Amino acid sequence: MSRFAFGRNWRSYLGVLTEARVRDAELSLKNMLGESALRGATFLDVGSGSGLFSLAASRLGAARVHSFDFDSDSVTCAEELRRTQGLDGAPWTVERGSALDRAYLASLGEWDIVYSWGVLHHTGAMWEALDNVTTLVRPGGLLFVSIYNDQGLVSIGWKGVKRLYNRSVAGRLAVMSAFVPYLVIRGILADALRLRNPITRYGEYRRTRGMSITHDWADWLGGYPFEVAKPEEIFEWCQARGFVLTRMTTCGGRLGCNEFVFRRSASSRERH
Repeated sequence: MSRFAFGRNWRSYLGVLTEARVRDAELSLKNMLGESALRGATFLDVGSGSGLFSLAASRLGAARVHSFDFDSDSVTCAEELRRTQGLDGAPWTVERGSALDRAYLASLGEWDIVYSWGVLHHTGAMWEALDNVTTLVRPGGLLFVSIYNDQGLVSIGWKGVKRLYNRSVAGRLAVMSAFVPYLVIRGILADALRLRNPITRYGEYRRTRGMSITHDWADWLGGYPFEVAKPEEIFEWCQARGFVLTRMTTCGGRLGCNEFVFRRSASSRERH
């Protein structure tokens, strides 16, 4: 199966990572999980990418942080970030692993907070991966996941675009040439209708999660494998496994990810 080189994109992102972006990542965790949820908690970052949110969790007082990713370049990114931030001696470990490797996951035990933002839909087996990570949350702990929104035929079309991007160099150039101008122009027109300075868009985008809009464009256009789900499907799936929804932020039926925070009930171990 052709896969997007997520780790290479993240390595490029580290070149634009600033203290302001790290603080924005911290704020996004506090907004979804609660102001003090990470203080003294154990934090598992499933598909850690650049390692930004593992860093944020560590800075917010997590007692232990563990990052893993299937992509070896992403693992290198997280290790580099830990080193450059002076956290080599901190209780933050990084290694290569897969959300589809049940034996590996079983070795990790249970965690207070399991975090997987925009990852499970890129595994090639989203529902299996989601099922696997639910077992990593301790009773009473939190599961924070985000999954691409199901837009029906639009999502099917985007899947074809992503497949083309990863098929060859020519396919990648074709997709970038066609869709980067489209994304730029769409943003400019939307801002014009709202009588807003287009430059404002980029600053506001950074403040959502500390991310970079251009790196997220590359991730979006090339991000394959690619699966989607409706919010109610994620809710029902997790509810059947003993989880209670505590917070949800949707993308309003548009392109993007829906975010969910679930709490695992104390009696859910038997259901697993």
